[in-house]
Amino acid sequence: MNATGCIKYAVAVAIAACSACAGSSYAPSSVASGGAVTDPAAAAQSKYFDYIDNDYGTYASIFNYPTGDKQIGTIKNVGGQACTNVLYGYGKKIIWIVAGPKQISEYQVPSNLLKTLSVSTGNSPSSCAMNASGDLAVGLLEGPLKGSIVIFKGAKGSGTYIKTPLLQEIFDGYDDKGNLFFDGLASKGPFQLDEIPKGSTTVQTIVTSNTIAFPGSVQWDGTYLTVEDQRASKIYRYSINGTKATLKGTITLKGAGNCTQTWIATGIVFCADSGNDDGEVFKYPQGGSPVAILSGNFDTPLGTVAAEK
Repeated sequence: MNATGCIKYAVAVAIAACSACAGSSYAPSSVASGGAVTDPAAAAQSKYFDYIDNDYGTYASIFNYPTGDKQIGTIKNVGGQACTNVLYGYGKKIIWIVAGPKQISEYQVPSNLLKTLSVSTGNSPSSCAMNASGDLAVGLLEGPLKGSIVIFKGAKGSGTYIKTPLLQEIFDGYDDKGNLFFDGLASKGPFQLDEIPKGSTTVQTIVTSNTIAFPGSVQWDGTYLTVEDQRASKIYRYSINGTKATLKGTITLKGAGNCTQTWIATGIVFCADSGNDDGEVFKYPQGGSPVAILSGNFDTPLGTVAAEK
């Protein structure tokens, strides 16, 4: 299996089976170079833009749900996970998408490239999250520093690296108090949830009151910290007390093949479904069957995010 295929398999299906790829990195064709809206009329009448990010180094498909469910544009040479400048809901005018073997790029919606940040050579970014102060946290999936978190203060500069116990960091998200939670693969099992408390560089492990089969998205939903289980197609809602996460509710995403990343917006949750090779929209926190299937071009969806003009 080549490096690109190995990393894709690692994120979307079962990273544990990809240990032979340690130290490798995917190789996108080039650094992100902007995108194009192919349906300007649809973009003009839209308040919201939604993104399904495909395999590393390919493209992000742009949508304007709920105005419509058909693709209206593309951002080239990106792929993997995405985030924006809010904890949940619709971001304010910008999104971030993994954009190269060591890069992550910021876009003004719907597709205008603003800037690119880099991690150390040989390390592959996986997740990203922003706090209320505008700091950007980027997790590292592969490379010499794999499992680490990089904090870009004010979303600029070269970043501060924080080593974690994880073998591979996969998803991260801030809560409303500025604490950073993240999950991934640990040496003793297929799932581990950790936290870097606000103002600290010390990592502590969070024990969940239920079992999670495989790491998924970590996001604050306005009331609870949520962790998605890719394998179970469920989103778990937790209250956090010290190093314990107590289950408060479960959202089932019926019909999902593998929501590699989810993004909780307002009353809905988007799913980048690498199992069904599409983008799906579910009610939140009700879950159940999709209320919409996004129609467009997909190539192993790995990430999703939403923002407004």
